[in-house]
Amino acid sequence: MKAIIIKAYGGPEGLAVVDLPTPAPAAGQVLIATEAVGVGGVDTLIRSGALAAYGFKEGHIPGGEVAGIVTAVGDGVDASWIGRRVWGFTGTGGGYVEQAIAPVEEILPLPDSLSAVDAATIGSSGVVAHFGLRHAHFVPGETVLVRGAAGSIGIMTVQLAARGGAAAVAVTTSSAERGLRLRRLGATHVLNRSGDAEQEATQEAPAGYDVIIDVVAGRDLPSFFDRLNPNGRMVAVGAVAGQPPAEFGMKIMAAFQKSMSFATFSAATVSRADRQAVRDEQFAAAGRTEIEPVVHEVLSLDEAVLAHQKMDSGEVFGRIVLTP
Repeated sequence: MKAIIIKAYGGPEGLAVVDLPTPAPAAGQVLIATEAVGVGGVDTLIRSGALAAYGFKEGHIPGGEVAGIVTAVGDGVDASWIGRRVWGFTGTGGGYVEQAIAPVEEILPLPDSLSAVDAATIGSSGVVAHFGLRHAHFVPGETVLVRGAAGSIGIMTVQLAARGGAAAVAVTTSSAERGLRLRRLGATHVLNRSGDAEQEATQEAPAGYDVIIDVVAGRDLPSFFDRLNPNGRMVAVGAVAGQPPAEFGMKIMAAFQKSMSFATFSAATVSRADRQAVRDEQFAAAGRTEIEPVVHEVLSLDEAVLAHQKMDSGEVFGRIVLTP
């Protein structure tokens, strides 16, 4: 089968197309003929070598989510899965392939109304957005700022906050065109990457926010503490710009009397049953067009280098999906 491996850590050119034997599912696993593979920000971090300390080695196959048809099952798995369309979580890798292995506990059947491409677009990002907002103790009537809203997690957070009754949903993004698209998805205010209102804004942005969901992190993260209301909560659900400065906590301590809080969130801390229940609900909602999966572009599997070049350039709005 065709697969994409990280031949050398660094830039996108370190990805290589190789031919590997089709794997056989072990006990408790299924084999999925992939129809769509989601390209995530964590894939680019792994490829760059930024996460090498976590045990990723050259030769690693990127990709954590796929959608396709179950073609084989391992021991202990109900054979009725064979032939069914599913979404599957392959873990921290193993998705950029024509035939992917996933634990049976990490697959979900897809509604007929949802395409494989759309499933691979929202399968992981929707769960992070949902539980990220919950981790921030968001309640209807509060104001929300989504920092880095043009990626798949940010887009889902905008939609879920708006559907959840936010009084305002502000977003940071890099262009007026992206801002317009985010308004169509539920954003009420568009800010530039520094968090300042754009010139064309027709409605004054909130002076502060009850909740900030941050996908970006990086050196500018501390400056957003100033935008929290008293008792405001900031939750970092990603770090596409790298780690914040080591002294970032001093900003919170300097505003001690505002009772602000900062937290990180990883979907790995949520039980599998809870993740799957929310994902199942979101797939159904997307099938009813209540949630919009935003696909930036569909590329072939052997165009993985191009996909990562686009990710690194910051030009992606939504998610890139690879198809074998």
